[in-house]
Amino acid sequence: MTDQPSPDQTTCPCGSGQDYGTCCQPYHLGEPAASPETLMRSRYSAFVLGLTDYLLTSWHTSTRPDTLNLQQSPDWASLQILGSSQKGRAGMVHFRALYRAGSGWGYLEEHSEFVREQDRWFYVAGDTREGPLKPGRNEPCPCGSGRKYKTCCLKVG
Repeated sequence: MTDQPSPDQTTCPCGSGQDYGTCCQPYHLGEPAASPETLMRSRYSAFVLGLTDYLLTSWHTSTRPDTLNLQQSPDWASLQILGSSQKGRAGMVHFRALYRAGSGWGYLEEHSEFVREQDRWFYVAGDTREGPLKPGRNEPCPCGSGRKYKTCCLKVG
């Protein structure tokens, strides 16, 4: 017997604060996402967990690549949803994902487009920008610990 939680009882990577088993895992196992934001969160979790098949199947066929290699994917740290909307079959999510970049941090910010077909949301495309992140000493640590940067990763790095 082990004291380790099962993977479905760990905190979901999407930042919802819920257990993975009740948050993004059902979507990874085939349940349709209820909104563009839900799909975006599940896709972020899939990037963190390396679930290439899910990423491809949740990508609209009009823009989906033939293959997806996550070997060079950054070490994702956290997701921030900055805005989301849906109207009819169209949806939009504005998010910022933070990642470790060597001894520092970087961000990927995107305005993503989604479409709903046959009761399923699909990622279509996004307008992205990316760059280094320079958190202040007294700002929350990008790692998601809830502590100030100066007492968390700045101290370590």
